[in-house]
Amino acid sequence: MSDNGLRPWAILLGLALGVCVSNGFARFAYGLILPAMQADLGWSYAEAGWINTANALGYVLGAIATLALIARMPPARLFGLGMLGTALFVLASGLTADVYSQTVWRVLAGLFGAPVFIAGGALAAALFPTDRKRNALAIALYFGGGGVGMILSGGALPSLLASQGDAAWPWAWILLGAASLAICPISLWAAHRLGAPPKGAAVRAPLPVSRMGWLLAGYGLFATGYIVYLTFLVAWMRTLEAGPGLTSAVWIVVGLGIVLSPFVWNAVLARFASGVPLALATGVTAAATLLPVVATDPAGLLASAAIFGLAVFIAPSAVTSFSRKNLPQAAWGPAVSLFTLVFAVGQTLGPVAAGAIGDGTGSIGLALLSAGAILALGAALAALQRPLPGAG
Repeated sequence: MSDNGLRPWAILLGLALGVCVSNGFARFAYGLILPAMQADLGWSYAEAGWINTANALGYVLGAIATLALIARMPPARLFGLGMLGTALFVLASGLTADVYSQTVWRVLAGLFGAPVFIAGGALAAALFPTDRKRNALAIALYFGGGGVGMILSGGALPSLLASQGDAAWPWAWILLGAASLAICPISLWAAHRLGAPPKGAAVRAPLPVSRMGWLLAGYGLFATGYIVYLTFLVAWMRTLEAGPGLTSAVWIVVGLGIVLSPFVWNAVLARFASGVPLALATGVTAAATLLPVVATDPAGLLASAAIFGLAVFIAPSAVTSFSRKNLPQAAWGPAVSLFTLVFAVGQTLGPVAAGAIGDGTGSIGLALLSAGAILALGAALAALQRPLPGAG
């Protein structure tokens, strides 16, 4: 891929829209819809958390499948299949109301979302191979696509649910599914522009897993903690009697922070080949997760959203950049798959555990405090990761 002209950036935009669907719509938007589903369907916090845990379980299965397939199947094909499947199962989430079918749709959305995230990350990492700073920026901008999804869903869904009532939650999923299907052609075009792997890339390179242990542990704890914020923040705000305007503003601010975060963190991502970027991003995410419980006024909630958005998607950028700097290109896809598998396992624990804390204590705010502590521990572990021997 040539480093010249606008074409690489157009391809990057198409890839990033894949994250808009796989994460911004299929996973994160549930946090906006959850209070309406919980009220309309009579769910407990644990049941509501289980639905996002189901999505994470699907993500585990998808990460395992992608880890097995990415060295044998072109990343563009994995990305395309994942996009189509994710879009269809987001749409299906608006067609049934019982917890069992919702579980199935959320598992399948996670199953197909994982190859979008993983294969797209490997494709984005191949952009600008001779320019370290632009490569780091491209990786971070790719993951910033999740912020675009949050801006779009935050701008549309709270007003829809406020005007039509809690029973309108199926239309929220249908709207997201239709938008996902509309995005698919753009993302598929982008993936197939990078669809031909470099010569020799189909040969799996061994991963030095034991020497990546601190980063893997830190990333797993990051996953356990961050998803609690995105799952239950709006539910916490409802207990604070926040209106749809503030809810929408908070979600959009998170999304804007995600979109802008690559420009804030690019120098850090480009400079370090160690666990420092993940440690810093996880520590900032921890502070943002604790803030809305301590400062419950609109200013505190908006500040929390801004800080969270500016840090949260730097974590996957950090592990992808670590792989790019420390491993041969043939190992990038398997490495990103492994990190995503650890991530997926971590985030299966967060929502259902947080829901149980909310049910047991009567306050979902305590679950947010617990998530902040887990994130702080993850930051400490990630800081111990050193560059791998021979890293450039």
